[in-house]
Amino acid sequence: MRRAVGVVVLLFTLGFVAEATAQAVDRGKPSGEQEAGFRLEQNYPNPFNPETRIPFYLGEELFVDGKPVRVTIRIYNVLQQLVAIPTALRHSRGAEAVERLGYTESGRYEAYWDGTDRRGQQVASGVYFVQLTVNGRSQVRKMFVTK
Repeated sequence: MRRAVGVVVLLFTLGFVAEATAQAVDRGKPSGEQEAGFRLEQNYPNPFNPETRIPFYLGEELFVDGKPVRVTIRIYNVLQQLVAIPTALRHSRGAEAVERLGYTESGRYEAYWDGTDRRGQQVASGVYFVQLTVNGRSQVRKMFVTK
């Protein structure tokens, strides 16, 4: 019985930490997202098992100098540990990890995550965070894995 109570308390605490982290990182200002020139959209499906797609938008204002935009997408757990780096979908270089990946045109793009960690193991049910970083600026969204 004590163990069950301990697990419930732990899950509650992790949920609280996850919510606090999301609020601290993503201030929720749509105008700020527009000013940044990019937008991380909600993954779908959400919750998911075992895979999901992560849409994001790169605005024209990012490309005014003619240089490629560097994009990184990372998945973190509630302890802020790096879990995975998704794969780009329909990128000119093919299916490649979205790690400082260059994009040359504005538009809506997607990344794919198969629900596995960097060792290829399926992740546990729970809350995860997806972080989109474009030219050094980041946005974060929460997502849920269910089994």
